[in-house]
Amino acid sequence: MTTNLIVGIDAGTSVVKAVAFTLDGKQIAVSSVRNTYKATPNGSATQSLSKTWDDCVAALKGLGEKIEDFQLRVVALSVTGQGDGTWLIDDDGLPVCDAWLWLDGRSAQTVDILNTQSSERQRFEKTGTGLSTCQQGVQLAHMACHYPHLLEKAKTAFHCKDWLYFNLTKVRATDPSEASFTFGDFRTRQYDDQVITSLGLSEYRDLLPDIIDGCETTHPLSAEAAELTGLKAGIPVSLAYVDMVMTALGAGVHTGQDNVACSVIGSTGVHMRSVSSDDVFLNDQCTGYVIALPIPGRVTQVQTNMASALNLDWLLNVASDLLKDFGCESSPNVMVDKVETWLQRAEEGQLLYHPYISDAGERGPFVNGRARASFTGLTYHHRFHDLVRAVVEGLGMAMRDCYESMGGTTQELRLSGGAVRSATLRKILSASVGADVCVSGREEAGAAGAAMMAAVAIGEYKSMDDCIDEWVTPLLGQIEKKDKALCDRYDVLFNAFYQQRLTLPDTWLAMEQLREHSKTHLQVNSSDKS
Repeated sequence: MTTNLIVGIDAGTSVVKAVAFTLDGKQIAVSSVRNTYKATPNGSATQSLSKTWDDCVAALKGLGEKIEDFQLRVVALSVTGQGDGTWLIDDDGLPVCDAWLWLDGRSAQTVDILNTQSSERQRFEKTGTGLSTCQQGVQLAHMACHYPHLLEKAKTAFHCKDWLYFNLTKVRATDPSEASFTFGDFRTRQYDDQVITSLGLSEYRDLLPDIIDGCETTHPLSAEAAELTGLKAGIPVSLAYVDMVMTALGAGVHTGQDNVACSVIGSTGVHMRSVSSDDVFLNDQCTGYVIALPIPGRVTQVQTNMASALNLDWLLNVASDLLKDFGCESSPNVMVDKVETWLQRAEEGQLLYHPYISDAGERGPFVNGRARASFTGLTYHHRFHDLVRAVVEGLGMAMRDCYESMGGTTQELRLSGGAVRSATLRKILSASVGADVCVSGREEAGAAGAAMMAAVAIGEYKSMDDCIDEWVTPLLGQIEKKDKALCDRYDVLFNAFYQQRLTLPDTWLAMEQLREHSKTHLQVNSSDKS
């Protein structure tokens, strides 16, 4: 008998994926399409709404080409996507402008202004989420001051997944996770008028769509979307939660045990703990996220590094460029295979590296757009493998920094992401956090998390916990015990890392001023010559 399938869509910043799963969670096929965005020197990062929908359609059609009887076998569809950002549409359902992505940094000044308000701590205690340029609330507040014409044209403010859901079903909605951490209360999972007022958005309240929970409510795939995608009209479509928690759900952030954490080591680093809504730790710095899980009374506390494996990519790119200058072709992808060897060759704890390589600075566990990466402790005798080791140890120190800002460390750390294929890298992260580790065997955790919501919504499972027992727990790998001696050494390294991190903002400011002075000097000289 032909097996029925659920399709999970995961629309990331650079790739849109459509993944087919059996009803008991086995991954059948993946189709992906590259998605592009535009970034400019003024800090903008935007993405075409229509192109993103076209890419979603292409991914679904590509999946259909890989699966026999695709139209007949797919019984449900679910969609998640990149978080934060602002995707505006008008009354006719057409884009007002290109989406402002989570990478967009134009609203930095607005963050500074909002953070000085007396109501800020109260807003943080309701949302559990610190202000940053990533978020829709801040971006809308910035638009209201500097781009009011956009909001005058807009009828609805979506997030990425909401826009795709609208195209699939013609329903304007958002989910409890993004709604509550941006505009609401994580305890009630509803909008909060006090939070909206603190953002200065009371007059734009009507832009916010209704909140629906994709585990409980679905809408039928429209005839138009069915014709475009090759799916059957009328099948139930579930609006999943934001991609961070869908990835965490699929990778094992919540399997019933307490004191378990999950880190996704991708280009960025996402560090999460599943806790009861009553046990959330709200730090004094007002940073991080509290994001609802599709499980009653459970939320994820989240801290996100702006750059994680991106630091290692940078170092490998430097080496690759140097080799090319000498006529030796060695791409960063080829060099990744050497990372394990380099890590083993270097002695631990010899250098200190702060991994703030992103042009946008850092957002977790502190927010500073000027933050920049740096090595400390270099001597003449250090070699390339020492730099590789220092960078990975820096990722571990930044991970620990994030978990400590959420109220402490954890006993078991579940890892996901391409970088964690390295056994020595896992050992370093384990000792940095002081926790045993295991790796999820789930290849497409974000799409799986979304599909799990659809599986519950159509009644395949009575609860999400039942679904987790079959879709997630069996794929968790063997526990790798922490190296206690290395833990002790990294305790010392972390203290140095943290103390230096507290002193670096003055250096970052001075370097930014120097760069701005140099830029102005060059412009003046260029003008004089012309």
